[in-house]
Amino acid sequence: MFRSAVRLDSAAAPASPLRAPASSSRPFVRSSLCAALLATAGPAALAQTAPPAGVSTQAPVVVTGTLQPTSVQRLAADVVVIDRETIESSTADSVADLLRREAGLQLSRNGDAGQPTALFVRGATSAQTVVLIDGVRIGSATLSQAAFENLDLNSIERIEVLRGPGSSLYGADAVGGVIQIFTRRGTGAPRWNAALAAGRYASRQLSAGVSGTSGPLDYAAQLAHERSEGVSALRPGDRFGNYNPDRDGFERSNIQLQAGFKPAAGQRIGLMLLQGRLENQYDASQFLPPNFAQDNTPDFRSKGRTEVAALDWRGELAPTLRSQVRVARNLDTTDLGAAVIDRFRTTRESLAAQLAWNTGSFGQLTGALERMEEKAQSTSYVRAVHRTNNAATLELTGSAGPAAWQADVRRDAPSDYADATTARLGGSWALADGLRLKLLAGSTFRAPSFNDLYFPGYGVAGLKAERGRSIEAGLAWRNATSEAGLTVYRNRVRDLIGYEPDRNLCPTDPAYDFGCARNISRARIEGATLSAAHTAGAWELRGTVDALEARDERTQQRLPRRAAHQASASALYSLGDWRFGASALRVGERPDGGKRLAAETTVDLQAQWRLMRGVSLQARLLNATDERIEPARDYQGLGRQFWLGVKLEGNL
Repeated sequence: MFRSAVRLDSAAAPASPLRAPASSSRPFVRSSLCAALLATAGPAALAQTAPPAGVSTQAPVVVTGTLQPTSVQRLAADVVVIDRETIESSTADSVADLLRREAGLQLSRNGDAGQPTALFVRGATSAQTVVLIDGVRIGSATLSQAAFENLDLNSIERIEVLRGPGSSLYGADAVGGVIQIFTRRGTGAPRWNAALAAGRYASRQLSAGVSGTSGPLDYAAQLAHERSEGVSALRPGDRFGNYNPDRDGFERSNIQLQAGFKPAAGQRIGLMLLQGRLENQYDASQFLPPNFAQDNTPDFRSKGRTEVAALDWRGELAPTLRSQVRVARNLDTTDLGAAVIDRFRTTRESLAAQLAWNTGSFGQLTGALERMEEKAQSTSYVRAVHRTNNAATLELTGSAGPAAWQADVRRDAPSDYADATTARLGGSWALADGLRLKLLAGSTFRAPSFNDLYFPGYGVAGLKAERGRSIEAGLAWRNATSEAGLTVYRNRVRDLIGYEPDRNLCPTDPAYDFGCARNISRARIEGATLSAAHTAGAWELRGTVDALEARDERTQQRLPRRAAHQASASALYSLGDWRFGASALRVGERPDGGKRLAAETTVDLQAQWRLMRGVSLQARLLNATDERIEPARDYQGLGRQFWLGVKLEGNL
């Protein structure tokens, strides 16, 4: 019962846009709930196929907007692609920072890069966003969100972000969108790579890997390690008195493996393994007997682990038939606290199969079936909890002349809340060479998390899933050197699950004397995203601008931690063996826990020098203006930080 009163206003804590923190007068309930909210796992998603190696088209081929690889130029959906070259040229120091700079997402975090992180896709919370790694869904069945802080950039080949409705393809929680991370995969002759970097705050990074093909085999393996002493996660004078002046650093290790075997032309059997481990320090308080006085002096630590394993087969059954079968498992564990340790373990196992039929002029018809099972165990739960879900999806995509279309429908049949049917319909039209008009509408839902349903003294069985309806329109333009896009959208969500403080609206059990989970409100989220990129000789320029209006329709208050405006810009200049870059990010003011966080502007600088074949040096100056960063109320980010590193690569 005596849990540490940890990160109540955690960036990871809200399970819905309206989830309010518990009262500071409830240290035991507050600490137990917050601890549970930091656990990780979630339901499985339908397996996806990475874009074929060597595909070279003017528009990137993506798989996240549909169930099969499709040119992004043909999609009605708004999909952003972040390739390996962009990752290597970015100054971002984490997966979350990369996403918000390149894809226009917003971020909230409990301190610096190693702390719990939440991403808002079009104003929707992390709990309303599906995250996949090589088609395998990751995230927390208790908290219902992914632990981005457990992942390392060195293992990533590319990232695709679907901004907009995705439940009709991916099921529960794809209200704001879908983030799919593809790990490195072997192509071409065997190669090796290594990188080493050191920076301020006693920070250091190390990575090494090999990849390639040998006959019918392809393989890729990557190891990465990073650590930093950081700064105190909290600022002095935080509202709950948890501040401790010690440094709250982190240490992260990642292992990634991809292996494939092609027994015949058009066939591949693949194995994917990934493990991410993170240990971070944080500020909190514990209330121990006999006097139960607040004590914020211990060294609080969180140890998290994310594991993903998948075995799949994909191939051609006939010239017009392609099939894929995948079995996958995701394990997430979290141990956190000081004198008392709260432990969480969640697992997800899935089996998915899909069949795609190219009908010709009618388009491509794809059907998919999925079975997934989730389990959660915790020292905070009375018993282990369990959920199963069976789903079926049908999708049609096609094009004829200037027109392209996509339509999909999905039926989810979970074991612990009502069945859900979602659909999406969209199309695009070529107005001129390289210019397309896009329209898309879809329905979505978010499943109640295990915390919402079962957490002692908070969860209530029988909660309804959140339901949403989204519509968007956009223009996309592309030529050989430039691209630009504008999308406007509106998303309305009802039956939002949040904290209900009125005792009379909660179960009669005395455990609910301080409130409970309940379907309490509606949200209206609308906005626009403008993006552009241009290459002119030695220059590479890109930028995004986001405008967002996100409100609780019951109170007309702005939803917490969403800035009304955010903009990013970057420039790269190549001169012989040298490459210079600069990027800037502007985040507007946003409400958080009764306080308005000030607007922030951060500027990063970098220089790369190709010393010789296979050897390059890199210098980075992050937050060059030493901006005071408050990523969530009372938390602080890093100040100015200088990095110096070396990258090596060559043939085996």
